[in-house]
Amino acid sequence: MAREAGTGRENGRGFGGKYLTFYLGKEEYGLPILVVREIIGMLAITMVPGTESWLRGVINLRGKIIPVCDLRVKFGMSAVETGERSCIVVVQTHDFEMGIVVDQVSEVVDLQEQSVDAAPNLGSQVRTDYLLGIGTTGGKVRLLLDIDKALSTSDVLRARSAGSTGSDDPFFK
Repeated sequence: MAREAGTGRENGRGFGGKYLTFYLGKEEYGLPILVVREIIGMLAITMVPGTESWLRGVINLRGKIIPVCDLRVKFGMSAVETGERSCIVVVQTHDFEMGIVVDQVSEVVDLQEQSVDAAPNLGSQVRTDYLLGIGTTGGKVRLLLDIDKALSTSDVLRARSAGSTGSDDPFFK
């Protein structure tokens, strides 16, 4: 997974730092801590008709409407009922706040640059561009997500139209 030349991020390197780790099924993922706005328990999610299957709906978070994505469905996993450890991680993506449902939050880890490797090339049929890399510490392997690529601009625009207040445009209020 080549990165921009001269940035210090070739071959997955340069992505050390603090990550919030969480589970989807048995797999552990990580998000750079700087994109995480907050972690909240499961709230009632209001479904918005006509949206993508991965867009669970919207929540009212202290008066702000936030769209909520089911990462399991977005990543092609089977949908499951939320459990007592499920929660919503509110992230900043494309200058917009969005919630993502995760099975359980694990911990914040500080990954050293040498602990992060490039995502493996799994062939032309498998997308890995949404991965910053693979973090390994303490015998654990964590898939480190680039949330801006996991939730593309078109995904975010669809989420905004589902009711977010991420714009000054009165249409989104």
